[in-house]
Amino acid sequence: MVDSLYERIYQVVARVPEGRVATYGQIAELAGIPRGARQVGYAMAALGRGRPRPDIPWHRIVNAKGESSIGVGQITRLEAEGVPFGENGRIDLNRFGWDEIEEA
Repeated sequence: MVDSLYERIYQVVARVPEGRVATYGQIAELAGIPRGARQVGYAMAALGRGRPRPDIPWHRIVNAKGESSIGVGQITRLEAEGVPFGENGRIDLNRFGWDEIEEA
């Protein structure tokens, strides 16, 4: 059951385009997992523990404040895609947040 839940999450994460970010809660909602932000976090963490999936842009998922929950590797990758972190350590979600409807 965890595999199918994670696969639903990964399918949504795979749609987040370069130069955009989504929040854990947003991914959970789009994957049909109410109040499932924590589950999205677990799925992202699983990518680093024996579930390598280079097709999943894990680095584009941030917390609800627009902060990195992963650290320097995530920050470096996002900045390379043109997504800057402000002096407060946050991404401007209004500017760089993924709007699935807008992107469709």
